[in-house]
Amino acid sequence: MKKILTIMAAALLCAACGTQKEGDKVNIEKQTVQLEGDLMTPEALWAMSRIGGYQASPDGKHIAFQMGYYSVKENKSHHVLWMMNADGTEQKQLTSDAENETDVQWLDNKTIAFLRGGEVWKMGLNGKSRKQMSKTDGKVEGFLFAPDGKKAIILKSIDFNEIIEKKPEDLPKTTGRVVNDLMYRHWDHYVESIQHPFLCSVSGDAIATDGTDILEGYPYECPMEPFGGIEQLAWSPDSKSIAFTCRCLTGINYSISTDSDIFLYDAENGDMNKTKNLCKNCSEFDVVPDGGFVDSPDHICNPTKTLKNQFINTNLKDSNVGYDLNPKFSPDGRYVAWLSMERDGYESDRQRLCIYDLKENTKTYVTESLDSSVDDYCWAPDSRTLYFIAVWHAQENLYKTNLKGEVKQLSNDWADFGSLQMLNEKELVAERHSFTAPADLYAVTPGDTITDTQIKQITEVNKDILDQLAKPSIEQRWVKTTDGQHMLYWVILPPHFDATKKYPTLLFCEGGPQSAVSQFWSYRWNFMIMASQGYVVIAPNRRGVPGFGQEWLEEISGDWTGQCMKDLLTAIDDAAENLPYVDKDRLGAVGASFGGFSVYYLAGHHEGRFKCFIAHDGSFNLEAMYTETEENWFSNWEYDDAYWNKDQTERARKTYENSPHRFVDKWDTPILCIHGEKDYRICATQGMSAFNAARLRGIEAQLLIFPDENHWVLKPQNGILWQRTYFAWLDRWLK
Repeated sequence: MKKILTIMAAALLCAACGTQKEGDKVNIEKQTVQLEGDLMTPEALWAMSRIGGYQASPDGKHIAFQMGYYSVKENKSHHVLWMMNADGTEQKQLTSDAENETDVQWLDNKTIAFLRGGEVWKMGLNGKSRKQMSKTDGKVEGFLFAPDGKKAIILKSIDFNEIIEKKPEDLPKTTGRVVNDLMYRHWDHYVESIQHPFLCSVSGDAIATDGTDILEGYPYECPMEPFGGIEQLAWSPDSKSIAFTCRCLTGINYSISTDSDIFLYDAENGDMNKTKNLCKNCSEFDVVPDGGFVDSPDHICNPTKTLKNQFINTNLKDSNVGYDLNPKFSPDGRYVAWLSMERDGYESDRQRLCIYDLKENTKTYVTESLDSSVDDYCWAPDSRTLYFIAVWHAQENLYKTNLKGEVKQLSNDWADFGSLQMLNEKELVAERHSFTAPADLYAVTPGDTITDTQIKQITEVNKDILDQLAKPSIEQRWVKTTDGQHMLYWVILPPHFDATKKYPTLLFCEGGPQSAVSQFWSYRWNFMIMASQGYVVIAPNRRGVPGFGQEWLEEISGDWTGQCMKDLLTAIDDAAENLPYVDKDRLGAVGASFGGFSVYYLAGHHEGRFKCFIAHDGSFNLEAMYTETEENWFSNWEYDDAYWNKDQTERARKTYENSPHRFVDKWDTPILCIHGEKDYRICATQGMSAFNAARLRGIEAQLLIFPDENHWVLKPQNGILWQRTYFAWLDRWLK
C-alpha cells in the first residue's frame, strides 16, 4: 500500500477538505497566528497554508499556483489561486470569493484556465475578465487543453452498474446495494460511477458540451482510482494524439492485477479501433478481454500462484504487466515517456522511466542504473534529456538522464523534492519540503553535477508562522543490523535541546510497507510537532523502505514479522544504549498503516522495551485483512498466498502464524488504537478488534474512531482531535 503515503497524498488531502456543498461555502483566508510560545502546536500546524498544483506560463515569465487555507472553527477549507513572477516577486491572490478555484492551466501567456464549481473558467493574469467556458451542470472533474487550444479533454463521471446493480426504480430511497463482484468499493467510496475522458472541441470562449467519450462502451476507468488525475493523460505537441492510462479490467480481475497500460488515441479521427497500446506494442485497445484472467476455480482459490508467477519465464521489460502510468510527450513529439513497473500485482515494484520512440516503435528504460524508483519527471526542451526525482538514502533527490540512460544526481540536501516541471529553457520549478519546512516552490538551475546545480526558494507561504517557531535538530545515524547490514535512522531532537537531560523517546514505525522514511512533511505524522512536545523521535529506514536498493526493499514482502521488525528494535536499542539523552525507561512505539501493524506486532514481542503504543489504521488480523481489503493484489503479493490454501508457501504460513492477533496473550502495555470507518484499505474492524482484545485482556487502552474519515484524517477538527488524543496518550505514560 505504498501509494497511500506518497507525496501525492498531500495534494489529495488538500482537495478532499475542499469539497463542500454550495450553501456551506466560507471565504476562508490565510490564517494569522500569534503564538504564545515558540513550540509547534496542533493549532499552529492546521493554521498553515498549503501549496497545491502549480504551472509556469509558456514563456516562463509567470507561475500560477494553488493554495489551500484551513479553518478549524469552520471545519472547512478554501482553495484559491495565486500568481507570481518566475523569480517569486509580485505574488498576488487571484480569488476574491468563497468558491474553490483549482487545477490551474495556461491557455496562453496572458490567460489561465481553472476549475470553479465543477466548470472550466478562464481569466487574465490579474484575476479579471473571468469567463465560464464549459456548461455541464457542474460535472467537470478535471481538464486538459490541447496545445493548439482547439480541443480539450474533460474528465466526467459516468454511471457504472456492472459491479453494483442500479437501484430499482420503485425503490429510490433504498440504501441497500446488490453487489455481484469484487471492487465494489475503493479507498473510501462505493464504486457506482467511474471517470471517463471526453474529447471536446473549443470555439472561442466555449467548450462544446457534446464531447466524445473516448472510452464509450468500455467499463474501464481513466484516470485510475483512487489517486489518478489529469496527469494520467497527455496531449501530443501537434494536438493530434492523446496518450492515456487505462487498466482494461473490472471486478475480481481488477482487484488482483496492477496491469495498466499507456494507449495512444487518434484525436483527429476519434477512432478507438486505431488506438495503440504502447506498453504491449500492439494495435488493440482491449488487449486482455475482461474475464481473461479468471478462467478456472483454481485461479480464484489461489490468485497468487496464477498471477504472481505467470510471467516468471518471460522478458519482463518487454511484457509491461505492472503499473504503467503518467505519460508525457517530448517537446518535439517523437517520444512518449511514462512511469513503468515490471511485475503484475506488485504495487511497490521499482518504478522505471520508460521511453517509447514513436518513429522506431521501440521502448527504452533510461533509469536502470539507479536502483530506486522514479517518483516524478519532466522533459527538457531538447527532447533528449529528462529530469526526475527519486529517493536515495532517505532523501528525495533531483536527477537527470539522457536517452542512453546515463543518470546524474543533481541534489543532495536534507530535503525532499515532491514534484517538478520546466520553468523556462534553462530552469525548473519544483516543490520541496523537509522535516522542518512545509511545501514551498523553488527555482532550480540544473547543472551537470550536484555542486553546479543552483536551487533558490521563490515562495515562503508560511514564513509568518515558521519565524515564530523554534526548530528541532535533525541527525543521521547508521547502525549495524542483526544480519550484518547497515541501516540509516533519523534522530529528531526537541527544540532547545539540552544534551544533559533525558527525554522520552518515540520509535516511529513507517507505513507502506514500502514507503520512504525521507524528509517528508506531514500534517498528522509530523516530526516537528512531536519533537516540539518534548519527544526525541527515532525513525529507522528498516528493511522494506525504498532508497537503499531493490534488494533491501523486497526483503519485506512475505516476511512482515522477520528482519524488518528486528531492524526496528535494532534502531531503538541502539538509541537507548548509545544516545545518552534517550530515556530507555520512557520509550513508546507509534505508527500508521503498516506502521500500525508493526505496533500491534511489537506489542506482543517487545520484551518490556516500551511503556505505551499508538497504532493508526493498522492491520491486526491478517487472515481477516486478506479478504477485507479492496485491492487484493496487495495481500496476494505481500502475504504470498491465500490463508485457506492447504499447500500454501512457507512464507505465507509464517505470515499468518505471526499475525499480531495471535499474540494478544503476551500484550502487557497500554495501547491507543485509531481508525477511520471509511477506510476500505484497512477496515475499521481491524482497529476495533485490537482495542477490544486489549480491554478484554484488562490492558489500559483507548479507541479513537472517526466515522467520516478514510485511511487519512482530512477534516480540520478531526485533525486537531487526533493530535490532542495522540499527545495526551503519550504524555500520560511517558511523562
